[in-house]
Amino acid sequence: MKFFKRRAWVFIALAVLLFALLTIFVARTPFASGTPTPTQSASDAPAEQAVIVIPLAGPAANANAEFSGLAWAGDNLILLPQYPNRFGAGDGALLAIAKADLLAHLDGARTDAITPRAIPLHAPGLAQRVAGFEGYEALAFVDDQVFLTIEAKPGAMLGNLVKGKLAPDANRIEIDAATLTPIQPQAGISNFSDETIVVTKNKLLTLYEANGATVNPQPVAHVFDFKPAPLGTIPFPHVEYRLTDATPTDAADRFWAINYFFTGDTKILPLADPLAARFGKGKTHAQFSHVERLVEFQFSAAGITLTETPPLQLVLPNGDARNWEGVARLDKRGFLIVTDAFPKTILGFVPQ
Repeated sequence: MKFFKRRAWVFIALAVLLFALLTIFVARTPFASGTPTPTQSASDAPAEQAVIVIPLAGPAANANAEFSGLAWAGDNLILLPQYPNRFGAGDGALLAIAKADLLAHLDGARTDAITPRAIPLHAPGLAQRVAGFEGYEALAFVDDQVFLTIEAKPGAMLGNLVKGKLAPDANRIEIDAATLTPIQPQAGISNFSDETIVVTKNKLLTLYEANGATVNPQPVAHVFDFKPAPLGTIPFPHVEYRLTDATPTDAADRFWAINYFFTGDTKILPLADPLAARFGKGKTHAQFSHVERLVEFQFSAAGITLTETPPLQLVLPNGDARNWEGVARLDKRGFLIVTDAFPKTILGFVPQ
């Protein structure tokens, strides 16, 4: 009888031990998408940065402004509309905001909405050279030289780089249509082209919008001098989702780019997101499937690589993705970013 009692106690002890182990396993196993994994609990999720909205007034505030790029021209922040002819007669206009006005708003010295001023765009003969014109996609300045990319669909998708000049008083941009240089796409995706220009110390780089592993097996950056004449390509890393704009390189040859994903954009939906797997998802990024972040890159003559800096993830306010299409540094304070028409025109500041 004592034997059976001892045996029963052994079974009870084993059952208790097995239950304890099962409880630990269940507690550590994620069962739902977005549930923190053992390497990322809710408490150690990476920080996200909220976007500080800078209110705009006038035509720039309308959703049909459809901005596609940002760049500094001296102390003026230039906003590039995809279709400048919505802002004036003829070839239309780009818009400018004085740096002093932006700083005054961010420092609390002014609270009213900012009305950007128009900079007329003159592009004689360009319309005849760009068959299937679908708008301007990127903007960059090198002193008084201005560079733009143009998306076109003469048949298959095609990117173009063109050069112009900014007047000394920043009240006119003149485009030289003879400098138009085609940029071949890297994947057969409709509405995707080289939509980003990166200014380095002595070169221009253009980046394709889709560089994910499943859609672009061997991504590259196109390299140009300031004429602009093509100088070939250099390797670019696999980065999932879309790249929509970038800052110029800094003293260490590093730059930041917008990395964005709208859940309806299934044509570039990846099997996995290596950046999220490595650095984790912020609190709101774990809740929603869209992605809004800034990613840092390192440029060298041998190619472009990702840095060790974690992505700067933006706080997602709700389930509606904001299509950020333009980015520019604001001194050492952070980044200015702007959307296109979706969900509306938003000019924002992201502290760093």
